Amino acid sequence: MRRLLLRSGAFVRAARRLVRKHPHRAGDLQTALALPADDAFHPQLRTHKLKGHLAASWACSVGYDLRIVFKFVQHEGSEALLLETVGTHSEVY
Repeated sequence: MRRLLLRSGAFVRAARRLVRKHPHRAGDLQTALALPADDAFHPQLRTHKLKGHLAASWACSVGYDLRIVFKFVQHEGSEALLLETVGTHSEVY
C-alpha cells in the first residue's frame, strides 16, 4: 500500500536547511523519501517509535546520521505520513 507523504512547514524548512548545508545529502534524502511511501517499516529505514516529548511520532534513518521524524495520520480516508522534520540525530531529538 503506497502512502501519501504530507510535508509540514517545519519539514520543508529543515530539508532546505539540510540541503543548503550539505548538498551531497540531497540524493540521500530524495531516495529515503521514496521508501516510507511504499513501506514505512523497510529494514533499510530502521523505523522506530519515539519516546518522551516525541512519543506520538516515529523516526527512520536515512544514512548514518540523518533522521526523518513522522507521524501516521489519516488524510482523505486513507493512511498518510506527516513528515515533521529531518536532520541529524542531535538536531531532531
